[in-house]
Amino acid sequence: MEEFANLPTTPVSDGMDGKNHMDIGIKPLSDNWHMYGRAFTVDAPAGENISVLEGMYNAKPGDVLVVDGKRWTANALAGDFVIGLAKTLGLHGVVIDGVIRDVEDIRELDFPVFTRGTTTAASKKTKEGNINVPVTVGGVEVNPGDIVVGDVDGVVIVPADQASEVAQKAKARIEKDEKREADYGGSKEKAREYIENFLRNNKK
Repeated sequence: MEEFANLPTTPVSDGMDGKNHMDIGIKPLSDNWHMYGRAFTVDAPAGENISVLEGMYNAKPGDVLVVDGKRWTANALAGDFVIGLAKTLGLHGVVIDGVIRDVEDIRELDFPVFTRGTTTAASKKTKEGNINVPVTVGGVEVNPGDIVVGDVDGVVIVPADQASEVAQKAKARIEKDEKREADYGGSKEKAREYIENFLRNNKK
């Protein structure tokens, strides 16, 4: 899993043939954050955070808590105190298909949180959900143990049994992109040459 520590989401997505990325509504609260880790999943009733806390308690250091919050936006599933607990417990990040609150204080924690947005209203604490079960978050199926990678471009889920293959493809894509930049970047003539070659080979 450590091979994903420095991989951006875009080559990881390319390694998945553009699949398994969460929808564009789920974004980090800070553009500078990069997140990776194994998914510990939470299926939470809309606006309820009992299971969010249960998930944090049972997750292992290095895990990313991935919460199916049913896209509920009327109540926050976490605030700065709860997110602070996740950081203290050694998690690598939190992904919530819902909203949070106390956004400025969470940014000061410098702990990756990916969510649909923020609200002022606190969570409810009347219903329990389930933890460590398959969930759908941001339109993507997430199973416990899948690899989660997130940055300013979004969140990608890599099935656990494809992790090594995808990481190798992502690294190969980075090398290919770096070579292309070295060959064609910084020169008008080279830029035109690249575009001409591309159009010749792809335009019908």
